[in-house]
Amino acid sequence: MNAPQANSCWGIYRELAHSPGRETDDALILRETARRLEEKGFGVSLKTAEEVVASNEKPPAFLFVMCERLGILNRLERWQELGVCQVNSASAIRNTYRDRTLPLFESNGVSFPASVLVPTELPIPRDAAFRESPAGCWVKRGDVHATQPGDVVYAPDPGALARALAELRSRGIERAVIQEHVPGDLIKFYGVGEVDPRERSENGGDWFQWFYHRDQSLQGHPFDPGDLAAAASRAAAALGLEVFGGDAIAGPGGRLVLIDVNAWPSFALYRETASERIASYLAARFRRHVEVGVQE
Repeated sequence: MNAPQANSCWGIYRELAHSPGRETDDALILRETARRLEEKGFGVSLKTAEEVVASNEKPPAFLFVMCERLGILNRLERWQELGVCQVNSASAIRNTYRDRTLPLFESNGVSFPASVLVPTELPIPRDAAFRESPAGCWVKRGDVHATQPGDVVYAPDPGALARALAELRSRGIERAVIQEHVPGDLIKFYGVGEVDPRERSENGGDWFQWFYHRDQSLQGHPFDPGDLAAAASRAAAALGLEVFGGDAIAGPGGRLVLIDVNAWPSFALYRETASERIASYLAARFRRHVEVGVQE
């Protein structure tokens, strides 16, 4: 913890409200990454988002962060402008807010379900044509990922859709995403760095892992894992993420559709491997940041 200032960094925990059911797992991946970074010669301090916002302490040159709320992101964006190296960057984390994700995915050709951002006030806009689909649709708060039950709800019919929007509205959430339901096998994936198998860099930290979600009746739709990695990589690049995770659907005919991408998940099932991969990526990223600064 007493390494020279040049090798000092902070890790910032995710806010507890943004870790529903994952409070321990989220904390553990950050702590394990910090331990491995220390083994690589970095001095690490771990802080909560609330501590950082309340303090006037000057940041070190390097940050690795899981926080998501606007107050801390505003602080991080100011530091980013001053040259503080951040993984993930504040701007990338902000891009995981659904109202930003949708246009970024559309403009970058990311395979994503039909989705529309709507006000939570009724009536339901007509451009959400799939709202009356026999397969139903999903209703998701229009900003951050799920923080509590009701933030992501399956609506099997228009009545359920209206009730889900009204519930969000009653909590002061003004916009929601209505998303097409895509049937198939539900997949979870994790990524660090450039995970497209055709374009991986040489920094030694790139890593990709996928697995099927539990508690589903698998249909066994075949798909190419390389195509999944490439799709996840395209989505992460569109948002600016370097450490990320998400969910995808494998459907008939090898079709792959991403349904969610988020910044720095818990990596719970692969914590030991993921923490080493993340730490290797961070060490290379931080040292490269210094080298570029020296060259300039």
